Amino acid sequence: MVKQAQKGGKSKKPTHKYVIKCTDPIEDNVLVLNDFESYLIQRIKVDGKTGNLGQAVTVAKDKDALLIETKIAFSKRYLKYLTKKYLKQQELREYLRVVATSKNTYELKFFTVNNDEADQE
Repeated sequence: MVKQAQKGGKSKKPTHKYVIKCTDPIEDNVLVLNDFESYLIQRIKVDGKTGNLGQAVTVAKDKDALLIETKIAFSKRYLKYLTKKYLKQQELREYLRVVATSKNTYELKFFTVNNDEADQE
């Protein structure tokens, strides 16, 4: 009998990269990226505990975006939930919304306001 080699060998843990773009609020000086980054670092739960990121989750800052890289199973929707909570805490929820622009990307956008009354006068 000839022994067959195993396909694949050891499986690697999945890594996920998520991006939260904050271009518009940062340009208008409505949002401070450093505060948002520290909020996420403090609030992201790993194994049911906050502040337990370790090597499993990294949060980094780009020019006008936050990059979240995970080595564990992680929900993109959880990032949306935390982002909305941060906006509500900063009293910005009435002006900003969280929109998914691609598979692993969220973007903070201002609500569009229709000024039909001003146009009619």
